[in-house]
Amino acid sequence: MTETTLRKIIDNHVPPTAASYAFQLWKETPFVLKITRSRSSKVGDFTGCRHHTTHRITINHDLNPYLFLITYLHEVAHLRTFLHYGTRAEPHGEEWKRIFRNLLSPVLNDQVFPPRILHRLTLHMANPKASSFADRELTIALREYDPGATHHTTVADLPEGSVFKLQGKYFRKGKLRRTRVLCREVRTRRQYLVPAEALVTEAQLSLLC
Repeated sequence: MTETTLRKIIDNHVPPTAASYAFQLWKETPFVLKITRSRSSKVGDFTGCRHHTTHRITINHDLNPYLFLITYLHEVAHLRTFLHYGTRAEPHGEEWKRIFRNLLSPVLNDQVFPPRILHRLTLHMANPKASSFADRELTIALREYDPGATHHTTVADLPEGSVFKLQGKYFRKGKLRRTRVLCREVRTRRQYLVPAEALVTEAQLSLLC
């Protein structure tokens, strides 16, 4: 991946005041950055390889600039954890948490983040989780800056038994399991663990609520 291509992606997706910093992190440890379609199960991921030029990070295309930056730094933390510890470190263990905090620290200020996000993110970083969506208050603050943000309905908002549409498929909501909900696809009856904060459409509320 060329510097020009990477810089264009960065400039298009992160807050302007954080663009140079995000670009510098890539120059220090290069990787392939791919912008993907929207994925309900994740907003980004990291794939590590022995040869550093083939490390890959993917991030969903439709994230607002603040969530994109957080996701970018989250995945770069995975990359640096992998480079330093290999497979000896847990994916979201103490090593990753320390590196993530260090990477986020230079941009954890009001020049980059709006006040409400900054407040919730500062609290979140005391013990960062595997997904920012596991922090409901941070998720709500971030969603205020989604393109065309209005009222969002999430899986967590629905009563158990409700039917909802997610990425073209219909599901019936089941039991909450920590940060995910066990849901059954209506057509195939297969069960899936769906993030509690996933946005849904065409929700039909359970009559048992």
